[in-house]
Amino acid sequence: MVAPVLETSHVFCCPNRVRGALNWSPGHGGLLAFGTSCSVVLYDPQKRVVVTNLNGHTARVNCIQWICKQDGSPSTDLVSGGSDNHVIHWEIENNQLLKAVHLLGHEGPVYSVCAVYQRGAAHAASQLIVSAASDSTVRVWSKKDSEVPILACGDDDCKIHLFVQQDDQFQKVLFLSGHEDWIRGVEWAMFGGDLFLASCSQDCLIRIWKLYIKSTSLEVQDDDNIRLKEDTFTIENESAKIEFAVTLETLLAGHENWVNAVHWQPSFYRDGVLQQPMKLLSASMDKTMILWAPDEESGVWLEQVRVGEVGGNTLGFYDCQFNEDGSMIIAHAFHGALHLWKQNSENPKEWMPEVVISGHFDDVRDLVWDPEGEFIITVGADQTTRLFAPWKRRGQSQVTWHEIARPQIHGYDLKCIAMINRFQFVSGADEKVLRVFSAPRNFVENFCAITGHSLSHILGNQDSDLPEGATVPALGLSNKAVFQGDLVPQPSNEEEPLRSAGFEYHPMAFQRFILTEPPTEDHLLQNTLWPEVQKLYGHGYEIHCLTCNNSKTLLASACKAAKKEHAAIILWNTKSWKQGQSLVFHSLTVTQMAFSPNDNFLLAVSRDRTWSLWKRNDTVSHELDPVFNLHAFTNTVTAVHSRIIWSCAWSPDGKYFFTGSRDRKVVAWGECDLFNSSIGPCSSVLDAGGSVTAVSVCPVLSLSQRYVIAVGLECGRICLYSWEKANQVPEINDWIYCIETSESQSHTLAIRKLCWKNCNGKTEQSEAENTQWLEFASCGEDHTVKIHRVNRCAL
Repeated sequence: MVAPVLETSHVFCCPNRVRGALNWSPGHGGLLAFGTSCSVVLYDPQKRVVVTNLNGHTARVNCIQWICKQDGSPSTDLVSGGSDNHVIHWEIENNQLLKAVHLLGHEGPVYSVCAVYQRGAAHAASQLIVSAASDSTVRVWSKKDSEVPILACGDDDCKIHLFVQQDDQFQKVLFLSGHEDWIRGVEWAMFGGDLFLASCSQDCLIRIWKLYIKSTSLEVQDDDNIRLKEDTFTIENESAKIEFAVTLETLLAGHENWVNAVHWQPSFYRDGVLQQPMKLLSASMDKTMILWAPDEESGVWLEQVRVGEVGGNTLGFYDCQFNEDGSMIIAHAFHGALHLWKQNSENPKEWMPEVVISGHFDDVRDLVWDPEGEFIITVGADQTTRLFAPWKRRGQSQVTWHEIARPQIHGYDLKCIAMINRFQFVSGADEKVLRVFSAPRNFVENFCAITGHSLSHILGNQDSDLPEGATVPALGLSNKAVFQGDLVPQPSNEEEPLRSAGFEYHPMAFQRFILTEPPTEDHLLQNTLWPEVQKLYGHGYEIHCLTCNNSKTLLASACKAAKKEHAAIILWNTKSWKQGQSLVFHSLTVTQMAFSPNDNFLLAVSRDRTWSLWKRNDTVSHELDPVFNLHAFTNTVTAVHSRIIWSCAWSPDGKYFFTGSRDRKVVAWGECDLFNSSIGPCSSVLDAGGSVTAVSVCPVLSLSQRYVIAVGLECGRICLYSWEKANQVPEINDWIYCIETSESQSHTLAIRKLCWKNCNGKTEQSEAENTQWLEFASCGEDHTVKIHRVNRCAL
């Protein structure tokens, strides 16, 4: 097998915020499948890595189910439904996509799918798929005639409708009433010779129904006996009539809010014997998940385990799943987060939280590497700022990346971010204010413990000045610093009854913890905020883009604008945080800015289809803030781009810069020096094959000493090109196509930002020159962040 030239090493994402978008494959080593935006992600919870992405839907994926094999082996077939009205049947082989079949027919978004292999069928040709959509229809898809199945549909009329297949049509035979609100989930399981149906509803209750073949004996029933009410129906099969009865087996009350999902523990083989435990898992909007099982002596169904979320501004669980043998359970929370618990092998009644994948649940708008290239920070429309870093375990060579902090949980959609130094950043949102954040001591301690760094080396002389953490006051938007003296000691169990906790308000949600592994969702929400150290006022409209110069002394910001005076770029001094010069040129919103590697130039591109280049004035004293003058620009006559320019980037030597536009063009401009103001295109126009939304230039040249440019497209694809200035005019063959992401590696929607891993300092630069693999990160409107590795020899 040929080694890959471009590979996706890490993926950060979370399930869509809809019930049913999560399913765990039965069988040994089963994969967790969930929908992220328009993509189906296959995740391995044991190795904690994303195995692959299945891209085929064109709108949000709403529901997923693995098709369980009857012999207990791992599933190889998967069914998904989406808001594009499509049902897709995926065939998987060796964890990679083998075949995808689109099932067309629904006229509205598909919100529920269910699929089974037919009894006795040894091959995939005997599958039955049922899908329900908002067009008020339930559609059945089958490759082959099969024996009579029974279908249960939960409805918004508070009833469960039972359908049986007769004469190739599903006929309604019965409805089960009892629930008092919409049915949220139904699932079948077989124990002994009887079928059990679990149903859950918005009335906070779970009902378990038993379906069995009614006895044909002619025993005379004593009318004085009290018996459960039976609902009966008859099925004709090959000239024989069989009568079935349905009774209510039990009613489970334990949740205090809507019950969104119920799932039976799947059957599995142990020592060659098929095991079917009678266990039921339920997830509710009351932030809890309950494991139910009948008592061994009395047979009464009891609550065995209750797990859930604590604190935070969350609203409960959408869904829940068992793994293949019931030793792990997972919950899907309202804000897309996953919660994983593992059963203690020594104490089966104890369940411990485990590390699991996490990510944004809405568009990811911007990302940036830290100056040392050791972690990335992202911002998104889900109003959060997230920090992802590698988890280095002692004695293990495998390194996996995880979210280790959520420095900002905001009330506005976040738009942009810029790093000031390793542990300080500025973010901009749909508000007029820029906010500056600095890392607290507890984060630095945990960062060192998780990534294997020396704490004393990183903290240096700042040890005594740092706050412990941060917290957000009630009804506030600003993260307030928490110092050592502010921490409230946790009360002991003996002290708890003596305190009137029910009537006290404790605004200090932060608690100091030393972690050795990535934090869980509860911890991320409460204990990983960074304190806000400064607000920057100056813009009249919502902040749109940010950048910081390479010496980290100047910050440039721009906001949304429809007039020239509002489209000004404001410069800020990062030492005093005072507002400096205002650069006025563009007539519409500045979409991106970039300082040249030597900080002599500031480049800006705009919605008005032009770019402007500002030169630093060296005649001013170094003690004063630098002054920038307009050095070069394009207008309607000299412009090459005919549509909005989305992105720009500098070459590592600062001689050239590149612009990418919605008109599919990428152009190199130069040469840039302090005395040449007639800067024009110095490359042929590259047609990228789609609207260009992101451009980034690798800080290291290819082995043939050419610039390497990553181009992100609106369709989600990333293409890598190499470029070298041609000696002839017009330029011919100066662009060379290198490689692009495969369908599973690509994003499914527009790419918002591309960023190569930093190579600062002489030591790292020399290491980068000799390295074989180069890394870059990407984020997009499909809610995902990816880190890619590309082989330098292939460029």
